[in-house]
Amino acid sequence: MSTFDHVGLIKDINTNLAPLRKTQPEALQAFGQLATAAMKEGTISAKNKELIALAIGITQHCSGCIGFHVKALHKLQCSRTELDEMLAVCVYMGGGPALMYTAEAIKAWDEMAPQ
Repeated sequence: MSTFDHVGLIKDINTNLAPLRKTQPEALQAFGQLATAAMKEGTISAKNKELIALAIGITQHCSGCIGFHVKALHKLQCSRTELDEMLAVCVYMGGGPALMYTAEAIKAWDEMAPQ
């Protein structure tokens, strides 16, 4: 099972990117604008977009993506049942490696669950 502390991982990523935000503000602002535009509520709900993003993060083996998108899904009141159904699709499409990152996503979900 994953040894990641996803809350800490998100904090570390943000801290580690701070110098790049200072030296490359236009690029990082553009990335943020792209994320905002892509993830906003539309014909596809923001929650479904976050589920898609998490699925891509899992199948691309991105621990940081798992942390950020699980956090967003909690804010959007995603249910554990919705998460589990999406995780089953990840395993179907990504095989064994996706199964390993699915375990990590479950750990992140439990770590970040509202108390």
